[in-house]
Amino acid sequence: MTLNWTNGLGRGELAGETTEVSSRGVHFYASKSVKVGTAVEFQMTLPHEITLAGPVRVRCMGRVVRTAPKEDRVSVVVAIDRYEFMRSDKSAA
Repeated sequence: MTLNWTNGLGRGELAGETTEVSSRGVHFYASKSVKVGTAVEFQMTLPHEITLAGPVRVRCMGRVVRTAPKEDRVSVVVAIDRYEFMRSDKSAA
Protein backbone atom coordinates (compact mmCIF):
# COMPACT_ATOMS: atom_id res chain seq x y z
CA MET A 1 0.00 0.00 0.00
CA THR A 2 1.08 3.59 -0.53
CA LEU A 3 0.19 6.34 1.93
CA ASN A 4 -0.15 9.91 0.59
CA TRP A 5 -0.50 13.20 2.44
CA THR A 6 -0.26 16.96 2.01
CA ASN A 7 0.78 19.30 4.81
CA GLY A 8 2.42 22.70 5.26
CA LEU A 9 5.74 21.25 4.11
CA GLY A 10 4.37 19.86 0.85
CA ARG A 11 3.30 16.44 -0.35
CA GLY A 12 4.52 13.14 0.95
CA GLU A 13 4.35 9.51 -0.05
CA LEU A 14 5.30 6.41 1.87
CA ALA A 15 5.12 2.75 0.84
CA GLY A 16 4.28 0.21 3.49
CA GLU A 17 3.60 -3.45 4.18
CA THR A 18 0.12 -3.94 5.64
CA THR A 19 -0.18 -6.34 8.58
CA GLU A 20 -3.71 -5.71 9.89
CA VAL A 21 -6.80 -4.16 8.29
CA SER A 22 -10.25 -3.46 9.74
CA SER A 23 -13.12 -1.14 8.89
CA ARG A 24 -11.78 1.31 11.49
CA GLY A 25 -8.07 1.26 10.81
CA VAL A 26 -4.92 -0.21 9.33
CA HIS A 27 -1.52 -1.17 10.73
CA PHE A 28 1.54 -1.32 8.52
CA TYR A 29 5.32 -1.19 8.58
CA ALA A 30 7.21 1.48 6.65
CA SER A 31 10.77 2.65 6.15
CA LYS A 32 10.14 6.01 7.84
CA SER A 33 7.67 7.68 10.18
CA VAL A 34 4.78 10.06 9.55
CA LYS A 35 3.82 12.68 12.14
CA VAL A 36 0.92 11.64 14.39
CA GLY A 37 -2.22 13.58 13.44
CA THR A 38 -1.31 13.82 9.75
CA ALA A 39 -4.33 13.43 7.44
CA VAL A 40 -3.58 10.69 4.91
CA GLU A 41 -5.12 8.85 1.96
CA PHE A 42 -4.35 5.39 0.66
CA GLN A 43 -5.73 2.73 -1.64
CA MET A 44 -5.71 -0.98 -1.14
CA THR A 45 -7.21 -4.08 -2.68
CA LEU A 46 -9.15 -6.33 -0.35
CA PRO A 47 -8.66 -9.95 -1.44
CA HIS A 48 -11.34 -12.58 -1.95
CA GLU A 49 -10.55 -14.08 1.48
CA ILE A 50 -11.87 -10.88 3.10
CA THR A 51 -14.67 -9.87 0.73
CA LEU A 52 -15.90 -13.36 -0.27
CA ALA A 53 -16.85 -11.74 -3.60
CA GLY A 54 -13.57 -11.25 -5.44
CA PRO A 55 -10.93 -8.52 -5.07
CA VAL A 56 -12.32 -5.07 -4.17
CA ARG A 57 -10.37 -1.82 -4.50
CA VAL A 58 -10.95 0.69 -1.65
CA ARG A 59 -9.82 4.30 -1.28
CA CYS A 60 -9.41 5.31 2.39
CA MET A 61 -9.01 8.67 4.10
CA GLY A 62 -7.87 8.90 7.70
CA ARG A 63 -5.21 10.10 10.10
CA VAL A 64 -2.06 8.73 11.67
CA VAL A 65 -2.78 7.89 15.31
CA ARG A 66 0.40 6.09 16.38
CA THR A 67 3.94 5.39 15.25
CA ALA A 68 6.69 3.39 16.93
CA PRO A 69 10.18 2.33 15.87
CA LYS A 70 10.44 -1.42 15.29
CA GLU A 71 13.92 -2.75 14.48
CA ASP A 72 14.86 -1.34 11.04
CA ARG A 73 11.40 0.05 10.23
CA VAL A 74 8.49 1.99 11.74
CA SER A 75 5.14 0.65 12.90
CA VAL A 76 2.33 3.00 11.78
CA VAL A 77 -1.36 2.91 12.74
CA VAL A 78 -3.91 4.90 10.74
CA ALA A 79 -7.53 5.41 11.85
CA ILE A 80 -9.87 5.30 8.85
CA ASP A 81 -12.33 8.21 8.92
CA ARG A 82 -14.07 7.33 5.67
CA TYR A 83 -13.67 5.08 2.66
CA GLU A 84 -15.16 4.50 -0.75
CA PHE A 85 -15.26 1.50 -3.02
CA MET A 86 -13.67 2.13 -6.39
CA ARG A 87 -15.10 0.92 -9.66
CA SER A 88 -13.00 -1.56 -11.52
CA ASP A 89 -12.19 -1.06 -15.20
CA LYS A 90 -14.23 -4.19 -15.97
CA SER A 91 -17.46 -2.69 -14.57
CA ALA A 92 -17.19 0.55 -16.56
CA ALA A 93 -19.50 0.34 -19.53
